[in-house]
Amino acid sequence: MPSRYTKKWRCSDRFASFPTNKLLASGKLCIHPSQNTKSTITEYTPTKARTTTIAAPDQEYSGAGAAIGALHISRPEVHQVNIDKIEKSWSVSGPPALCVMYATRGVLEDSFDLVVSGINPGSNVGNSIYHSGTIGAAFTARNAGITGVAVSQAVTGWGIEGQGIEEVLKNQIWETAAEVARTAVSAIISDPPKEPAVLNINVPNKPLDELKGWRYTEVAKNSTRSMKGAKLAPKPGHENSYRVEMSWGDPVTQPIETDVGAVMNDYASLTWVNSFEAASLSDTKTFDQSLDSLFD
Repeated sequence: MPSRYTKKWRCSDRFASFPTNKLLASGKLCIHPSQNTKSTITEYTPTKARTTTIAAPDQEYSGAGAAIGALHISRPEVHQVNIDKIEKSWSVSGPPALCVMYATRGVLEDSFDLVVSGINPGSNVGNSIYHSGTIGAAFTARNAGITGVAVSQAVTGWGIEGQGIEEVLKNQIWETAAEVARTAVSAIISDPPKEPAVLNINVPNKPLDELKGWRYTEVAKNSTRSMKGAKLAPKPGHENSYRVEMSWGDPVTQPIETDVGAVMNDYASLTWVNSFEAASLSDTKTFDQSLDSLFD
Protein backbone atom coordinates (compact mmCIF):
# COMPACT_ATOMS: atom_id res chain seq x y z
CA MET A 1 0.00 0.00 0.00
CA PRO A 2 1.40 3.46 -0.85
CA SER A 3 3.04 5.29 2.03
CA ARG A 4 0.54 8.15 2.04
CA TYR A 5 -2.18 5.69 3.00
CA THR A 6 -0.01 3.80 5.48
CA LYS A 7 0.77 6.99 7.40
CA LYS A 8 -2.86 8.12 7.56
CA TRP A 9 -4.32 4.78 8.60
CA ARG A 10 -1.67 3.75 11.11
CA CYS A 11 -3.54 5.66 13.82
CA SER A 12 -6.33 3.12 13.93
CA ASP A 13 -7.51 4.16 17.41
CA ARG A 14 -8.83 7.38 15.85
CA PHE A 15 -11.60 5.60 13.98
CA ALA A 16 -13.38 4.00 16.87
CA SER A 17 -16.25 6.23 17.90
CA PHE A 18 -18.98 3.72 17.23
CA PRO A 19 -17.38 0.45 16.18
CA THR A 20 -18.95 -2.89 16.98
CA ASN A 21 -18.36 -6.53 16.21
CA LYS A 22 -22.01 -7.50 16.83
CA LEU A 23 -24.53 -8.08 14.04
CA LEU A 24 -27.56 -6.08 12.94
CA ALA A 25 -30.60 -8.02 11.94
CA SER A 26 -30.78 -6.67 8.42
CA GLY A 27 -27.53 -5.08 7.36
CA LYS A 28 -24.54 -3.15 8.47
CA LEU A 29 -23.56 0.05 10.18
CA CYS A 30 -21.40 2.22 7.90
CA ILE A 31 -19.23 4.82 9.62
CA HIS A 32 -17.45 7.76 8.08
CA PRO A 33 -14.99 8.79 10.82
CA SER A 34 -13.07 12.05 11.07
CA GLN A 35 -9.31 11.96 11.33
CA ASN A 36 -9.32 12.92 14.99
CA THR A 37 -11.44 10.43 16.93
CA LYS A 38 -9.15 9.06 19.64
CA SER A 39 -11.28 6.39 21.29
CA THR A 40 -10.36 2.76 21.67
CA ILE A 41 -11.68 0.26 19.18
CA THR A 42 -13.87 -1.75 21.55
CA GLU A 43 -15.03 0.89 24.01
CA TYR A 44 -18.17 2.39 22.46
CA THR A 45 -20.25 -0.43 20.97
CA PRO A 46 -23.87 0.01 19.84
CA THR A 47 -25.21 -3.19 21.37
CA LYS A 48 -27.81 -3.77 18.64
CA ALA A 49 -25.49 -3.42 15.66
CA ARG A 50 -24.24 -6.41 13.70
CA THR A 51 -20.99 -5.28 12.16
CA THR A 52 -19.11 -2.13 11.20
CA THR A 53 -17.52 -0.95 7.98
CA ILE A 54 -15.36 2.18 7.88
CA ALA A 55 -15.03 4.37 4.78
CA ALA A 56 -12.98 7.53 5.28
CA PRO A 57 -11.17 10.15 3.17
CA ASP A 58 -7.44 9.72 2.76
CA GLN A 59 -6.82 13.37 3.64
CA GLU A 60 -8.41 16.39 5.32
CA TYR A 61 -11.72 17.45 3.76
CA SER A 62 -13.07 19.72 6.46
CA GLY A 63 -15.56 22.20 5.01
CA ALA A 64 -16.35 20.02 1.99
CA GLY A 65 -20.07 19.97 2.74
CA ALA A 66 -21.94 17.39 0.65
CA ALA A 67 -19.56 17.82 -2.30
CA ILE A 68 -18.34 14.77 -4.21
CA GLY A 69 -15.95 16.66 -6.51
CA ALA A 70 -15.46 16.52 -10.28
CA LEU A 71 -15.28 12.75 -10.53
CA HIS A 72 -14.35 12.71 -14.22
CA ILE A 73 -11.24 14.73 -13.35
CA SER A 74 -10.26 13.42 -9.92
CA ARG A 75 -10.85 9.74 -10.78
CA PRO A 76 -11.06 8.78 -7.07
CA GLU A 77 -9.34 5.66 -5.81
CA VAL A 78 -10.47 3.25 -3.11
CA HIS A 79 -7.95 1.29 -1.00
CA GLN A 80 -8.82 -1.44 1.46
CA VAL A 81 -6.92 -0.98 4.73
CA ASN A 82 -6.62 -2.83 8.01
CA ILE A 83 -7.99 -1.50 11.30
CA ASP A 84 -7.94 -3.77 14.32
CA LYS A 85 -11.31 -5.38 15.16
CA ILE A 86 -13.09 -3.70 12.23
CA GLU A 87 -14.31 -6.18 9.63
CA LYS A 88 -13.79 -3.93 6.61
CA SER A 89 -12.10 -0.54 6.30
CA TRP A 90 -11.65 1.60 3.21
CA SER A 91 -9.62 4.69 2.35
CA VAL A 92 -11.21 6.87 -0.35
CA SER A 93 -9.45 9.67 -2.24
CA GLY A 94 -12.43 11.99 -1.95
CA PRO A 95 -14.60 13.88 0.54
CA PRO A 96 -16.91 12.34 3.16
CA ALA A 97 -19.99 12.55 0.95
CA LEU A 98 -18.22 10.57 -1.75
CA CYS A 99 -17.29 7.88 0.80
CA VAL A 100 -20.96 7.50 1.64
CA MET A 101 -22.08 7.67 -1.98
CA TYR A 102 -19.71 4.84 -2.87
CA ALA A 103 -20.82 2.83 0.14
CA THR A 104 -24.51 3.21 -0.66
CA ARG A 105 -24.00 2.38 -4.34
CA GLY A 106 -22.45 -0.98 -3.61
CA VAL A 107 -18.84 -0.02 -4.36
CA LEU A 108 -17.73 -1.34 -0.97
CA GLU A 109 -19.45 -4.67 -1.59
CA ASP A 110 -22.13 -4.35 1.08
CA SER A 111 -25.41 -2.64 1.80
CA PHE A 112 -25.92 -0.48 4.90
CA ASP A 113 -28.76 0.45 7.24
CA LEU A 114 -27.19 3.41 9.03
CA VAL A 115 -24.40 5.91 8.41
CA VAL A 116 -22.54 7.60 11.28
CA SER A 117 -20.12 10.43 10.52
CA GLY A 118 -17.64 11.92 13.00
CA ILE A 119 -16.36 12.71 15.49
CA ASN A 120 -15.57 16.12 14.01
CA PRO A 121 -13.29 18.38 16.08
CA GLY A 122 -15.32 21.59 16.26
CA SER A 123 -19.05 22.08 16.69
CA ASN A 124 -21.09 21.92 13.50
CA VAL A 125 -23.80 24.30 14.62
CA GLY A 126 -25.60 27.30 13.19
CA ASN A 127 -24.84 28.15 9.57
CA SER A 128 -21.72 25.98 9.61
CA ILE A 129 -23.98 23.02 8.84
CA TYR A 130 -24.03 24.22 5.21
CA HIS A 131 -20.27 23.69 4.92
CA SER A 132 -19.68 20.67 7.15
CA GLY A 133 -18.26 17.56 5.53
CA THR A 134 -19.37 15.61 8.59
CA ILE A 135 -23.01 16.59 8.06
CA GLY A 136 -22.59 16.33 4.29
CA ALA A 137 -21.96 12.61 4.76
CA ALA A 138 -25.22 12.29 6.71
CA PHE A 139 -27.16 14.24 4.05
CA THR A 140 -25.75 11.96 1.38
CA ALA A 141 -26.91 8.93 3.36
CA ARG A 142 -30.43 10.31 3.55
CA ASN A 143 -30.41 10.96 -0.20
CA ALA A 144 -29.74 7.24 -0.57
CA GLY A 145 -32.66 6.34 1.68
CA ILE A 146 -30.59 5.70 4.83
CA THR A 147 -30.62 7.55 8.14
CA GLY A 148 -27.41 9.49 8.77
CA VAL A 149 -25.97 10.63 12.11
CA ALA A 150 -23.34 13.40 12.28
CA VAL A 151 -21.33 13.80 15.48
CA SER A 152 -19.18 16.80 16.39
CA GLN A 153 -17.49 18.06 19.55
CA ALA A 154 -16.66 21.60 20.63
CA VAL A 155 -13.00 22.62 20.83
CA THR A 156 -11.08 25.08 22.98
CA GLY A 157 -11.86 28.60 21.76
CA TRP A 158 -14.93 27.21 19.96
CA GLY A 159 -13.17 26.81 16.61
CA ILE A 160 -14.00 28.62 13.38
CA GLU A 161 -16.99 27.72 11.21
CA GLY A 162 -17.09 24.22 12.68
CA GLN A 163 -13.35 23.58 12.32
CA GLY A 164 -10.75 22.95 15.00
CA ILE A 165 -7.03 23.44 14.34
CA GLU A 166 -4.47 20.79 15.23
CA GLU A 167 -3.11 22.75 18.20
CA VAL A 168 -6.33 22.33 20.21
CA LEU A 169 -6.96 18.66 19.52
CA LYS A 170 -4.71 17.48 22.35
CA ASN A 171 -7.32 18.91 24.73
CA GLN A 172 -10.24 16.90 23.33
CA ILE A 173 -12.16 14.61 25.66
CA TRP A 174 -13.29 12.35 22.83
CA GLU A 175 -14.84 9.82 25.20
CA THR A 176 -17.72 12.17 26.02
CA ALA A 177 -18.84 12.65 22.44
CA ALA A 178 -18.28 8.96 21.71
CA GLU A 179 -20.49 7.90 24.62
CA VAL A 180 -23.30 10.29 23.65
CA ALA A 181 -23.06 9.05 20.08
CA ARG A 182 -23.01 5.40 21.12
CA THR A 183 -26.19 5.88 23.14
CA ALA A 184 -27.96 7.74 20.32
CA VAL A 185 -26.89 5.24 17.65
CA SER A 186 -27.98 2.27 19.78
CA ALA A 187 -31.39 3.90 20.24
CA ILE A 188 -31.76 4.49 16.50
CA ILE A 189 -30.83 0.89 15.75
CA SER A 190 -33.42 -0.31 18.29
CA ASP A 191 -36.18 1.93 16.92
CA PRO A 192 -35.26 3.47 13.54
CA PRO A 193 -37.09 6.54 12.19
CA LYS A 194 -39.95 5.61 9.89
CA GLU A 195 -38.40 7.75 7.14
CA PRO A 196 -34.67 8.32 6.47
CA ALA A 197 -33.51 11.21 8.63
CA VAL A 198 -30.44 13.26 9.54
CA LEU A 199 -29.49 13.70 13.19
CA ASN A 200 -26.87 16.32 14.02
CA ILE A 201 -25.22 15.73 17.41
CA ASN A 202 -22.96 18.34 19.01
CA VAL A 203 -21.28 17.71 22.35
CA PRO A 204 -19.36 20.04 24.71
CA ASN A 205 -15.70 19.25 25.31
CA LYS A 206 -16.11 18.26 28.95
CA PRO A 207 -16.24 15.03 30.94
CA LEU A 208 -19.64 13.36 30.67
CA ASP A 209 -20.44 13.92 34.35
CA GLU A 210 -19.97 17.68 33.89
CA LEU A 211 -22.63 17.96 31.17
CA LYS A 212 -26.01 19.30 32.30
CA GLY A 213 -27.89 16.90 30.06
CA TRP A 214 -29.13 16.92 26.46
CA ARG A 215 -31.63 19.00 24.51
CA TYR A 216 -33.39 18.94 21.17
CA THR A 217 -32.39 22.19 19.51
CA GLU A 218 -33.08 24.49 16.59
CA VAL A 219 -30.37 25.47 14.11
CA ALA A 220 -28.97 28.86 15.16
CA LYS A 221 -28.78 31.68 12.61
CA ASN A 222 -25.02 32.01 13.10
CA SER A 223 -22.12 29.79 14.08
CA THR A 224 -20.44 30.06 17.47
CA ARG A 225 -17.57 31.99 15.85
CA SER A 226 -17.67 33.27 12.29
CA MET A 227 -15.44 35.04 9.83
CA LYS A 228 -15.39 38.75 10.64
CA GLY A 229 -13.59 39.98 7.57
CA ALA A 230 -11.26 39.05 4.73
CA LYS A 231 -8.90 40.98 2.48
CA LEU A 232 -6.41 40.34 -0.29
CA ALA A 233 -2.71 40.32 0.61
CA PRO A 234 -0.18 40.37 -2.25
CA LYS A 235 1.82 37.16 -2.57
CA PRO A 236 5.51 38.10 -2.59
CA GLY A 237 7.23 37.36 -5.88
CA HIS A 238 3.97 36.62 -7.73
CA GLU A 239 2.45 39.44 -9.77
CA ASN A 240 -1.34 39.77 -9.57
CA SER A 241 -1.50 36.93 -7.06
CA TYR A 242 -2.83 37.19 -3.54
CA ARG A 243 -3.44 35.30 -0.38
CA VAL A 244 -6.57 35.95 1.64
CA GLU A 245 -6.03 37.26 5.17
CA MET A 246 -8.99 36.43 7.36
CA SER A 247 -10.05 37.73 10.74
CA TRP A 248 -12.43 36.02 13.11
CA GLY A 249 -15.11 37.35 15.41
CA ASP A 250 -15.44 36.53 19.09
CA PRO A 251 -17.73 33.70 20.28
CA VAL A 252 -21.34 34.87 20.31
CA THR A 253 -23.78 33.65 22.98
CA GLN A 254 -27.10 32.51 21.52
CA PRO A 255 -30.38 31.24 23.00
CA ILE A 256 -30.20 27.89 24.75
CA GLU A 257 -32.96 26.62 22.45
CA THR A 258 -30.44 26.69 19.59
CA ASP A 259 -27.62 24.24 18.90
CA VAL A 260 -25.03 26.96 19.54
CA GLY A 261 -26.60 28.01 22.84
CA ALA A 262 -27.07 24.47 24.11
CA VAL A 263 -23.42 23.48 23.58
CA MET A 264 -22.14 26.74 25.08
CA ASN A 265 -24.30 26.03 28.13
CA ASP A 266 -22.88 22.51 28.57
CA TYR A 267 -25.72 20.52 27.02
CA ALA A 268 -25.42 17.90 24.32
CA SER A 269 -27.35 19.28 21.34
CA LEU A 270 -29.42 16.98 19.12
CA THR A 271 -31.06 18.39 16.00
CA TRP A 272 -33.11 16.51 13.43
CA VAL A 273 -32.32 18.39 10.23
CA ASN A 274 -35.03 18.46 7.58
CA SER A 275 -34.69 18.17 3.83
CA PHE A 276 -34.27 21.09 1.47
CA GLU A 277 -37.74 21.98 0.23
CA ALA A 278 -39.17 24.53 -2.18
CA ALA A 279 -40.24 27.82 -0.58
CA SER A 280 -43.25 29.94 -1.52
CA LEU A 281 -42.66 33.71 -1.70
CA SER A 282 -45.45 36.24 -1.91
CA ASP A 283 -43.57 39.16 -3.53
CA THR A 284 -42.44 37.73 -6.87
CA LYS A 285 -44.76 39.60 -9.25
CA THR A 286 -41.99 41.51 -11.05
CA PHE A 287 -39.80 38.44 -11.18
CA ASP A 288 -42.64 36.32 -12.58
CA GLN A 289 -43.46 38.92 -15.24
CA SER A 290 -39.82 38.95 -16.37
CA LEU A 291 -39.83 35.20 -16.89
CA ASP A 292 -43.24 35.33 -18.60
CA SER A 293 -41.93 37.90 -21.08
CA LEU A 294 -39.09 35.57 -22.04
CA PHE A 295 -41.56 32.97 -23.27
CA ASP A 296 -44.21 35.25 -24.84
